[in-house]
Amino acid sequence: MNRVDSVGPIVYLVSDSVGETAEAVVRATASQFNGGQVLLRRVAHVATEEALMEAVDRAVEENALIAYTIVVPRLREVMLRLAAERKVAAVDIMGPMVSAFEQLVGHPPHLKAGLVHQLDADYFRRVDAIEFAVKYDDGRDPRGLEKADIIIVGVSRTSKTPLSMYLAHKRMRVANVPLVPEVAPPEELFHLEAPHRIVGLTIRKEELNRIRQARLKALGLTADASYASPERIAEELDYAHRVMERLRCPVIDVSDRAVEETAHLILDLVSRPDTKSLQEH
Repeated sequence: MNRVDSVGPIVYLVSDSVGETAEAVVRATASQFNGGQVLLRRVAHVATEEALMEAVDRAVEENALIAYTIVVPRLREVMLRLAAERKVAAVDIMGPMVSAFEQLVGHPPHLKAGLVHQLDADYFRRVDAIEFAVKYDDGRDPRGLEKADIIIVGVSRTSKTPLSMYLAHKRMRVANVPLVPEVAPPEELFHLEAPHRIVGLTIRKEELNRIRQARLKALGLTADASYASPERIAEELDYAHRVMERLRCPVIDVSDRAVEETAHLILDLVSRPDTKSLQEH
């Protein structure tokens, strides 16, 4: 049985394009159940078997459904095989329609992902934002901070990367920076021309402990590693709060929040730089 929590079932949208077709179908379907609540995890521009394996593994970990739009036959076959091997529910959204059209028109499809968006300027802005989020994920290159529309800071497992990707699909160029006591944040972070673009993330200690223990278990490691210890978590959160105070950035408590909800709060905060904190909300 697929996981259903306060925000609805979890569905992974796996696509060799941006996944908007899958999202539209899933949302239309979800509207027939429980008020349309659904938690979407988008895995876009899939081009390799390894990327598909990772997506399936993540879906299995969260006991989620997979909805996929993959036009390349080889990758579609790989998805079918992986889903069967891992016993995860997976729905091929485009495959049956492509086959029906092929029979109707009498010739094979172009087999090129994203043709529906080919001349869509909005689509290219979204792709640019996605590429930006990947390039400047996890503090990889501080030079991206000045170019970003939004900068997210926080400790490990506060959903910085999922938020960056979700906001990228909203055409926002997002960089994120992990806050770790042993590694000083890049100095560029403290000298931005528009510091209101920075948003900090925090989380309840017990919630972070639960998330990190689950992560360790998924990696085959023991749950008593220091990464998930209450002492280490308290140290990291205290350090992160000091950094955020120095940055004077608004802070969102992501405890029990869906990625979509946090993303909308971030968009609201960066549009209203006078707002200081959402820790109490």
